[in-house]
Amino acid sequence: MEPLTWFGVPGDILGWPFYIVTAVFLLSVVVSLLGYFGGVAAAIVGADGPKASSNALSSRAIWFARFPGSLLVLLVLAYCCLALIQPIQDRGIAGNIFVQFGPVWVAMIVVFALAIGFKSRLGLFGKIFDSTVGMIGFAMVIFWVFTAFFSGIFDWIVTHDSLSQVSGMKNKIPGTPLKGAEEGDYPWYLLGGDNLARDVFSRMVNGSTIVITIAPLATFFGYIVGITLGLPAGYFGGRLDTFLSFLANLILAFPVILLFYLLVTPEIVQTGIPNYMAAVFFIFPLIFLTVLLNSRYHVLPAIRTPLIAVVVILGGWFYLMTVSDMDRPQPTLVDILPESLDWFDVPGGVLVVFIAVVFVNSPTIFRIMRGLTLDVKNRDYVSAAQTRGETPWYIMLWEILPNVRGPLIVDFCLRIGYATILLGTLGFFGLGLPPESPDWGSTINTGRKLLSVYLHPAVTPSLALLSLVLGLNLLADGLREQSLKD
Repeated sequence: MEPLTWFGVPGDILGWPFYIVTAVFLLSVVVSLLGYFGGVAAAIVGADGPKASSNALSSRAIWFARFPGSLLVLLVLAYCCLALIQPIQDRGIAGNIFVQFGPVWVAMIVVFALAIGFKSRLGLFGKIFDSTVGMIGFAMVIFWVFTAFFSGIFDWIVTHDSLSQVSGMKNKIPGTPLKGAEEGDYPWYLLGGDNLARDVFSRMVNGSTIVITIAPLATFFGYIVGITLGLPAGYFGGRLDTFLSFLANLILAFPVILLFYLLVTPEIVQTGIPNYMAAVFFIFPLIFLTVLLNSRYHVLPAIRTPLIAVVVILGGWFYLMTVSDMDRPQPTLVDILPESLDWFDVPGGVLVVFIAVVFVNSPTIFRIMRGLTLDVKNRDYVSAAQTRGETPWYIMLWEILPNVRGPLIVDFCLRIGYATILLGTLGFFGLGLPPESPDWGSTINTGRKLLSVYLHPAVTPSLALLSLVLGLNLLADGLREQSLKD
């Protein structure tokens, strides 16, 4: 079986047009930038003539860039269409990767179509589609979200087991045929093999499942903790505010990476401290939901009592399942759930990293929530709620919190990116998750040892990490831009 080329037969057909259009597009981008900076310089000088001339140049250059840019997109779409109708051996590496991600493309098209169609009803989220930067960031983020979903739940995208080693595939270049392939095996290592003869493409895809599972959920839990403590600290003030602010400042006095490093070191893990921290942090969502529902329906006990009962029973069961795991070296104090009711266990390495992210993020989120509360607690709508006789928790959760959601959503997106980088950093240093884990940080660490000879094992997860963090930052920029217009 022959090795795959990068672009296969579709690349042979569209190669030269693609190179020419790309060169023209890059040239037009350079001209656009020159025109833009010329307009800035003219604005500083203040001369109407040069300024108008430069602005006209910039406008013409931007218009000129749109044509090759659009043509470039059409060529990429044409390549994808050609790849779909080609036999697997003629698609090339890029074409086969495109086909493997087929479920992701379909899901993205459906989400974009629904979101654009109903954007007027989606509030701040719908306004993302009025921002080009926001749309690009959103597309990059949901690409990895759907990749993690389809690979983690259905195992549709990966071509090989991310942990299996195939003899003769060590450090093989992208497109190398699989040695000893049997019926049902994917015939190639699309992005080559690493130094343990594992498929780089499959490890990159499975690594997204770990990152997408831990980073957003851990950031969300950090937000629950920060909001639950930050709202009363800012609203009530006094000794409560002083005490909680002191604790937050005490934690923030340590460098983030140092805290991360200390929490995931084997010596700290063996003491059981992360397990006890999990028992504390995981109860905050239960407290938050209970207070939220009670404050909203406290005058309607017929509705409030059943809702709170369901939350306490189901949430308490989920809490006990999360923190109970007798197989851990140091079980928590709440390992009281019978084995028949303990339907799932959080792996020790994942739990440690998860708690580290929550612990590091919570103080910063607390300070943000406290500052926002201090800023808006004297607004007219808060005074009106107080005049109506609403309870303090109702005012905090149903008046203040919804009105500060814009900055919180923007910060949430950025903080997921920070958590992703921290996860990559821990994996790079071999901390937290098991060494064989396909998370991007561990994969980069494994590939860097032979980086001067073989680029693909380290570059592939690096680009994946880069694209996700970049998408989150672009999405946050788009959200910030639209929230300022409200």
